[in-house]
Amino acid sequence: MSKRIHIFGASGSGTTTLAQALSEALHCKHFDTDHYFWLETDPPFQIIRERVERQKILQLDLSQTDSWVLSGSLCGWGDFTMPMFDLVVFLWLPMEVRMQRLKMREIARYGPDIENPCFPMYSHHIEFLDWAAAYDSGGPDMRSKSCHENWIATLPCPLVRIEQDISIEEKVALVLSQLNTGSTNPSIRTLSL
Repeated sequence: MSKRIHIFGASGSGTTTLAQALSEALHCKHFDTDHYFWLETDPPFQIIRERVERQKILQLDLSQTDSWVLSGSLCGWGDFTMPMFDLVVFLWLPMEVRMQRLKMREIARYGPDIENPCFPMYSHHIEFLDWAAAYDSGGPDMRSKSCHENWIATLPCPLVRIEQDISIEEKVALVLSQLNTGSTNPSIRTLSL
């Protein structure tokens, strides 16, 4: 039986980590929206790929396998994938937790000099952190909780909502439990408090 899962939430909420763990547990492919949204550059995440091109590449990849886990935000450009989902997982964490994770990730990716104002990518680093910090308060025209809640309201499939900093094993168990129910009722909501 095919399993097609989409995982999304704020930057730093753990969507990629959970998607990788689920793809291993389910023995299926993991795709991430950053691969489609951004052109490959060094340093990464500098040039946005043209919308129609990213849609074509994503459509092709998803159509080549029956089961997959797709992580990252699709709002506004990837809505055509919604009918494909068997299950959607929404992750949310408090801003302080997410920002600490993101700062550590940025240092691991670019080195400790990323926090030095003289470093060439420092301004990009600060802009990214400011953007990520605005997730909970931002309007529906940006990647924000408001935008994501509006998107959730249109989903045609069940949703697992995880809004607590629990272990990756617990998150995987919650998602697998929902998959094992076999329900296709979009009104089902599994909430981790």
